[in-house]
Amino acid sequence: MREEDKQVVRNLSLFHDMDAGRFDGLVNAAFLQRFPERVVLIKEGEPSDFLHVVIDGVVELFAALDGRESTMTVLSPVSTFILAAVLKDAVYLMSARTRTASRVLMIPAKSVRDAMAEDDAFARSIVSELANCYRGVVRNQKNLKLRTGVERLASYLAHQHVRQGNSGRFTLPIDKKTLASMLGMTPENLSRSFSALRKIGVTVSGPDIIVEDAEALIEIARNAPLIDNFPPRCDHPAGKD
Repeated sequence: MREEDKQVVRNLSLFHDMDAGRFDGLVNAAFLQRFPERVVLIKEGEPSDFLHVVIDGVVELFAALDGRESTMTVLSPVSTFILAAVLKDAVYLMSARTRTASRVLMIPAKSVRDAMAEDDAFARSIVSELANCYRGVVRNQKNLKLRTGVERLASYLAHQHVRQGNSGRFTLPIDKKTLASMLGMTPENLSRSFSALRKIGVTVSGPDIIVEDAEALIEIARNAPLIDNFPPRCDHPAGKD
């Protein structure tokens, strides 16, 4: 690993407080690999051999049943997945694939479990990470169950607007079919929801979005702090607490 990549991983809250020697041992046992777009990294039901860290690119977590497939969430740098399966030495409950060319750090699962047993600070960080992930899942479930499709889309766009600089213009990080799946909608419902947001000045041109009134967008989403977790107004609905 390049030293700057190692420092990026070190700055993650999961690894920030662990002993320096143990951290070095962890990353020295890891593999940093480049993957092209649409490569399946893990499959649900398979043993959890690695903890993955997205260094560059975009990774989609998804699940399938009887020919149906649904996007669970989309990860951008720098994010880890899937910690719970690694700690339990259990199978993955989701699959993952790259949505763009990506660099992914793969840390052997046993090394993670050994470091947790040996490093109290790392163990505390793992507990905090899992708590954040649990609260993120609750927020996401509330978003899916308590909001209409238009409200879910407005919330997502409001978060992306803030995350990409609050400039009034941003680019969707994923295609609209994946976005619809992640928001629990059909592509047709997503299209109708975009149309409904035109009245508050949301303009769509391919992946490019123009937002004329960010506050109106948040208002459409009903600005629910116990779902959205905007910091002053941001993180994505399935994000950490």
